[in-house]
Amino acid sequence: MLGDRRFDLTHRALVMGILNRTPDSFYDRGATFALDDLVRRAGTLVEDGADLLDIGGVKAGPGPAVEEPEELDRVIPAIEAVVARFDIPVSVDTWRASVAYAVGAVVGNDISGFADPEYLSVAAAAGATVVATHIRLGPRIPDPEPVYDDVVEAVRTFLLDRVARARAAGLPTDRIVVDAGLDLGKTADQSLTLLRASDRLAALGCPLLLSASNKTFLGVVLDLAIGERREASLAATALGAALGCRIMRVHDVAAHRQVCAVMGAISAARRPVGVPGVDR
Repeated sequence: MLGDRRFDLTHRALVMGILNRTPDSFYDRGATFALDDLVRRAGTLVEDGADLLDIGGVKAGPGPAVEEPEELDRVIPAIEAVVARFDIPVSVDTWRASVAYAVGAVVGNDISGFADPEYLSVAAAAGATVVATHIRLGPRIPDPEPVYDDVVEAVRTFLLDRVARARAAGLPTDRIVVDAGLDLGKTADQSLTLLRASDRLAALGCPLLLSASNKTFLGVVLDLAIGERREASLAATALGAALGCRIMRVHDVAAHRQVCAVMGAISAARRPVGVPGVDR
């Protein structure tokens, strides 16, 4: 559920378009920090077929401090402007409960794993959806050499705990989304391992969000600069969709929409009765 909209995710993956109202985003370096630029970009993402838009006012990685009033000043006008112009669900990328549902957003995308003790109760009261994301330390904290005994099991256990907390706060299962948190306290190899294990995380019973678009782990694997990771991002989305990811958080909506459409058609295809299971 996204607000009052229900989606059948049996085969379909939703495409979440990224909108950064930050001057220091790792990807666009502030290209949509100005409100007019963000609204224009939102229009492009909607035209390209986004199912929802994710608006953030603070980047995940280390950087200058952004206090709550400044984050509100960035996020509230952006959400108001997008909600007023486009008939599309809006997610807010924040770990502060005071920001998450201040105005218009129907999804709280929290990369901290609900570190704010008020986050879930506020979400439940608002009838909102939450995204529970695994992170080892916390947002904005450098974590260059993370160590796990078993990264998949660690993430799985963490997400099960966050789902349980969300349910205890009164959130129904259809309003809880989980995210492995690729690049968030993970090396490139650990992120690859988690992507490969998406089917295990999808089996937790909540929609699995994949945020792999232009991420560092893709650049490390292929020695690619940020602006050179488009095809690698599309490959990650295709694999994620095949393994059960059902929300794709991306920069290039049009291309990822096509990938998701093809993967959805493949998933929905049914082999005729009596046809052997080996094809050439």
